[in-house]
Amino acid sequence: MEEEEEFRDLAAGHALNALSTEDEMRFQELLVAHPAWDTIVAMELDTAAALADGAGDVVPRPQVRDALLSRIATVPQNAPRSTAPAEPTGDPTPARAPRRPRSRMWFALAASLAFILALGIGGLSLGRLLTPEDGAQVALEQIQDAPDAQSASVTLDDGASATAHWSASTGRAVLVTDGMPTLEDDKTFEMWFIRDGAPLPAGTFSADDAVSELAGTFQPGDVIAVTVEAAGGSPSGLPTTDAMFAITT
Repeated sequence: MEEEEEFRDLAAGHALNALSTEDEMRFQELLVAHPAWDTIVAMELDTAAALADGAGDVVPRPQVRDALLSRIATVPQNAPRSTAPAEPTGDPTPARAPRRPRSRMWFALAASLAFILALGIGGLSLGRLLTPEDGAQVALEQIQDAPDAQSASVTLDDGASATAHWSASTGRAVLVTDGMPTLEDDKTFEMWFIRDGAPLPAGTFSADDAVSELAGTFQPGDVIAVTVEAAGGSPSGLPTTDAMFAITT
């Protein structure tokens, strides 16, 4: 029943969205070979859901995820191996590598999850902790959760739209765009903070980037503008074209 024990370990990691690519492939391989084991998967998913049940959904600080994964990484995951040479068997077929014990890793992860849930982080945020997420999307969520969150939108003549989201308490600003035109390879959109009449470069984005965080610290009264610049951004650090739009905060 060693294979079933391995599958149980993998199912626990799968339920927590914490498997490596290699382990996920092994999990799927065993599930295909033993479809009846889907009851094990269902049980582990129920257990993971129960851990998060009743906890409010809040956006965790980025440091929490880093600390969690750092602690998990320090847990030994491999059992001591014997240094004695293997006895010759005469069988030319190479032996399969021993299964890597994962129980300790999942135990440590479960203990860490219990700690996180004690802090009031719910199931949705738990998924964010275990799965790396786009930084601009995280910034947008933090802004929207801030008590002083504000936003303003513009619609361009070609139908494209842009909405700026900002919060003075977080010092962050995000631009959400839709329908922006595709530029030539040697061009890019560049964002700017216009502060006291002076433009400050705040990063670039493409038509495929729906959510983009402005680099630098937002300050109340900033104007958020976008121009078309050379790929990589204006080499002079100043706009070289007229603004496509400007949003006053």
